[in-house]
Amino acid sequence: MRFLITGGAGFIGSHLAEPLLDRGDRVVLLDNLSTGSVENIRHLKSFPRLEYHLDNIENRQLLAELVDDADVIVHLAAAVGVKLIVESPVRTIETNVNGTQLILEAACKKRKLVLTASTSEVYGKSTNIPFREDSDLVLGPTTKGRWSYAASKALDEFLALSYWKEKKLPVIVVRLFNTVGPRQTGRYGMVLPNFVKSALESSPITIYGSGKQSRCFCDVRDTIEGLIRLMETARAVGEVVNVGNTEEISIEDLAHRVKGRTASSSLIEYIPYDQAYEPGFEDMLRRVPCVDKLHALTGFRPQISLNEIIDRVAEHFQQKIEGLEHPRVATASAD
Repeated sequence: MRFLITGGAGFIGSHLAEPLLDRGDRVVLLDNLSTGSVENIRHLKSFPRLEYHLDNIENRQLLAELVDDADVIVHLAAAVGVKLIVESPVRTIETNVNGTQLILEAACKKRKLVLTASTSEVYGKSTNIPFREDSDLVLGPTTKGRWSYAASKALDEFLALSYWKEKKLPVIVVRLFNTVGPRQTGRYGMVLPNFVKSALESSPITIYGSGKQSRCFCDVRDTIEGLIRLMETARAVGEVVNVGNTEEISIEDLAHRVKGRTASSSLIEYIPYDQAYEPGFEDMLRRVPCVDKLHALTGFRPQISLNEIIDRVAEHFQQKIEGLEHPRVATASAD
């Protein structure tokens, strides 16, 4: 099989490339390095079946050639991270909506399967926990830029599903819930790598807001296993599927868990949302997935524990601090 991964030099894209290459597939990565890094894929360059292009999706000629040569397109390229979204709402909307439109348009000409990544953010301020794929989406007002990301990804979903319904382009939409693991940067506000990095450096672990807001963190190995299984499941075509772990923890408890597991002396500090992001910033109190649909389609449920996730992220940062090359990270087993 031949896979085209947009955002292929990003955190999730680089992890997805590993098992595909290991099993003998050909993998083509497309990334403009706006949030990805060549360092993420440096260890993959020895694979003769790997090809990568440091370019934009907006390069229509290149995109058409890459899509034409692929069997499956995995569309991961997107504006990511709350900090980036708040600071650059125009870039967020244009990157997400225009990029997805270009991918679907190119894939439609040859009916290539497209798996496109959405986000748990689309559930917005809904309190109907756990979040199910057919639940209502409850977004905040358009005057609050924080919701522009959720709205842009919801539009991506509408667009992808419309291509399936109207043009019979096979698509799968996955809503990812806080995927974490080695090689994830905290540069754009991702909470777990920021907590771990601060703990290892004995600098303050900073919590935005009250810390009572809760999240579920999914090991990247579990996320990748879910994506691969969905792409191999014909019944997943035309569906929206949650991919995430169901182990819920408050951000405050996460800070203490990270501090404990890293034996850190870091202080834990609290910063109001208004200071961290923008006046009137709104957050989601809870974000918990229902993964019954993923299990029904593929027989798989993410299951790697939060403690193991924290330990792996800490080990990765420790190796970076010591100046070691990051190790080859194995993917999750099927069971």
